[in-house]
Amino acid sequence: MKVRALLLMAVACVPVVAEAPSGPADAIVENYCVASRNQEQVLKAASMDVDIAASLPKLQKQGRLHALRHISALGRITYERLRFEGDGTVKNQVIARYLTAEAESQKEQAPSMAVTPANYKFKYKGRGVLDGRGTHIFQVVPRQKRQGLFRGEVWIDTATYLRVQESGYLVKNPSIFLKKVAFVRKYEIRDGISVPRQVQSVVDTRLVGRAELTIDFSNFSVDGQKALAADTDGQ
Repeated sequence: MKVRALLLMAVACVPVVAEAPSGPADAIVENYCVASRNQEQVLKAASMDVDIAASLPKLQKQGRLHALRHISALGRITYERLRFEGDGTVKNQVIARYLTAEAESQKEQAPSMAVTPANYKFKYKGRGVLDGRGTHIFQVVPRQKRQGLFRGEVWIDTATYLRVQESGYLVKNPSIFLKKVAFVRKYEIRDGISVPRQVQSVVDTRLVGRAELTIDFSNFSVDGQKALAADTDGQ
């Protein structure tokens, strides 16, 4: 039920109009792919602050981790200046496993996991508004059941064709300790690129029951440059 509630929350209070797109759906997807490719190198060699709040409702345990997240020029993710407070079970069974799964997924990196027609079937669902931005909404279904791929939705900004939200569940669990992983990933557009803003996840684990995570990103910067200012266009 919690997994279903998380996915419903991704579309709650957002008007969706099931109408034909302003142009062919294939053209929207192609523009989205071009916009995504253009920002790939920018998102590498980047740094950001990360706050991970996690809980185990059944055990009534919580924990929070703050860290600096680096993405190398090759796409490898590392963390430094880790500061944790809270319960050790949450740290070891939830947050540490999440970070390990993320690191493992990066080993195969980019095109194999990219949300593109090569890996997914796209179906146009309608238009909506998210955080003041007009969006095109597509249902995406992976062509293969492969680790890192998901079944769900992608919300694409109508002005820039950049992603502003992804939601769904992983079609293959990243660990034998996990039974199901559902998520909502939110992005904000800054200086013409789609920057991670927040990830909300509900994970059914085999050892400690349901786990809930909220990951907030801030102070995004590239190659040591000053953190990008928020894009106020359309806000």
